[in-house]
Amino acid sequence: MKCCASSQKNLPANSRRRALVAILVTLAGPMDVSLSAADLIVTNDLVLEKGATLEARLVVRASHVTIEGNGATLQGTGVTGDLKSLESAGVGVLLEGCVNVTIRNLKARCFATGLLARDCSALLIEGCDFSDNYHNPKHGWGELPPRGGLLLERVRQSIVRNTKANRVWDGLHLVESDENLIEDDDFSRCSNTCAKLWRSSRNRFLRNNLSYGIRIDRAAGEVHARDSACVLIETGSDDNDWFRNDMTQGGDGIFIRVLNGWVSRGNVFVENDASYANNNCIESWSPGNTYLRNKANHGSYGFWLGGSDQTQLTGNEAAYNGQTNGNHNAPEPGFGHGGIVIVGGPSSHTVISGNWCHHNNGGGIVFRGDAASRGARWRTHHWIVQQNRLENNRWGLWGRWGDEFWLANNSTTNNAEGNSLADVTHLREAALDPAVRLPPQAKFLGPTRALVGTAVRFDASSSRDPEGRPLHFRWTAGEFSGDQPVFEQLLSKPGFYRLGLTVDNGVLADLAWRDLIVSQAVKEEIGTEGQATGWGFELEGNDDGRGRISFAEDADAVVGKTSLRFTPDPYPGLYATAIFPRGRDADWNFSDKTRVHFWVKAANPNLPGFQNPGPVLWIYGKAGAVKFEPAKGRNLFGDVPFSEARWTWMPVEVPLLPDEGWTRQDSGKIDLHHVRGLGIALDSWGSDPFTIWIDGLAVE
Repeated sequence: MKCCASSQKNLPANSRRRALVAILVTLAGPMDVSLSAADLIVTNDLVLEKGATLEARLVVRASHVTIEGNGATLQGTGVTGDLKSLESAGVGVLLEGCVNVTIRNLKARCFATGLLARDCSALLIEGCDFSDNYHNPKHGWGELPPRGGLLLERVRQSIVRNTKANRVWDGLHLVESDENLIEDDDFSRCSNTCAKLWRSSRNRFLRNNLSYGIRIDRAAGEVHARDSACVLIETGSDDNDWFRNDMTQGGDGIFIRVLNGWVSRGNVFVENDASYANNNCIESWSPGNTYLRNKANHGSYGFWLGGSDQTQLTGNEAAYNGQTNGNHNAPEPGFGHGGIVIVGGPSSHTVISGNWCHHNNGGGIVFRGDAASRGARWRTHHWIVQQNRLENNRWGLWGRWGDEFWLANNSTTNNAEGNSLADVTHLREAALDPAVRLPPQAKFLGPTRALVGTAVRFDASSSRDPEGRPLHFRWTAGEFSGDQPVFEQLLSKPGFYRLGLTVDNGVLADLAWRDLIVSQAVKEEIGTEGQATGWGFELEGNDDGRGRISFAEDADAVVGKTSLRFTPDPYPGLYATAIFPRGRDADWNFSDKTRVHFWVKAANPNLPGFQNPGPVLWIYGKAGAVKFEPAKGRNLFGDVPFSEARWTWMPVEVPLLPDEGWTRQDSGKIDLHHVRGLGIALDSWGSDPFTIWIDGLAVE
């Protein structure tokens, strides 16, 4: 028996009441939704009594219904301040598989999570309050299970408007949720994050209060905020728009985190205020994001953008950061603090224009290549810094170990130590000409893939200057360069090429780029061209036999027409090995071969990504095997050879002869005249499925 709320039928009046019938609901997934309070099962429109308090939760089992809360409160079994009781208090409002459900003017408090929606679309959550659910300001470092205000898992094309979630762990948590509108909400004063995105893309956040996402004990002298943030974006959360949100007073204001190597790109931030962050007003380790007219003031740093390639910063204010009478945590050797600081990764193809960086206790704008190698391993590469106002900082511009910089029309005033640039190659500083106010537009046509020995052509003839000024061109691609509108080059070596174009009108400039993959044709691919059905697997730790690896062809290819894509699911942890052929019944002669090579890329949601040496190459014989792994315990996905390998293809070459970069371990006896199969293995933290792409697998 269950209680179904009838259309437009009010519940009987009492000051505190329970739903008539309780049922047990069991759901899969990380969130435990069972609870001791009663369940009100909603299958039709429902109107609650105005201002009522119900010791119940709502479980919505219908689509195309409206729930009018009338200010009523769902009261959970948790007790404010009693973490154990809140952890076990379940969910206040549960929606699963619903379409076109509206919930208005409803409150839910003293639950683990106020509202949980799974596999839903076209929801409207409006005027609700999910405050005072699980809240843990004393928790240390590290993650907790999803809890707090609203948790949306695989929710699409929905609206959350004029809704509150204060004094909770996460105000709003989106998991694999796309194309939602979040507007005019108050998710402030949270102990972990005010808004958190995990594999969630194309959402819009407009005019929300996302302030005070922070967890810190300042009375005890704590200086770090344990990775708490107003906004946390991670693991493939792409193309989200953020407009005029309040992200002030956080641990960080905005944090685009890449703990597992999976970057988040295409996010656009416009006119948000991320000031007064304990650490960084805006921190990112991801490429391809855009920041327009935001405020990043009074933090330890304004912008901290490590490894943020292909980034645009225009019209932002970064001021009063690192001041001794304010937030000034973790000063850096050499420059202290700063307004716009980009260190810790190459950050190639970056435009910094029209920003106002003032009164920072360090550099107004700061860049730094690899400090450990003094720029030998990588340099900050291909930047335009122009039309910025750098005032009353310790330095206006501070930089070390850069390459391909264009500086123009920057105003530097009252910076105590002027500018400090050292070891910057291909630095060009245009003559000051305030009359030139508009930069050109750099555009070019050209491929993202090329073959060794075939000329590759890029054409920037469509670039334009808005005032008709003559244009100059500067191309770079590894060791190659050019100065004409058309850049044509025959590339003799396979690999990744960081192709950059700078177009200037004599004063101001613009840039464009390509992530260019150059591959070598192979005589015969082994298993990576239309042979997905021929692969098998081994899963270490697969004691119950449930683990599997699925294989498929993928159109994203470097060599030939398709690549191989494989995913361990279920993944028991430890090493997952893809083996070709499945029966290990080949008979290849590798006796005169010197290397195995292939291209690889990965998407791994597990934190903190891959572990132990990898990728590991196995060569199987009839009576033994040989294992090759990167030397010194390296995992190539954790220590990528170039920044772009985090999101594009990476070449791997395994020498079959002794080499300091790889170790070899033999088990049994193997005759390279009669090789039975090959295996490629990786080991990840966690147990969530990850995906690997392999292409061009060959032995030569």
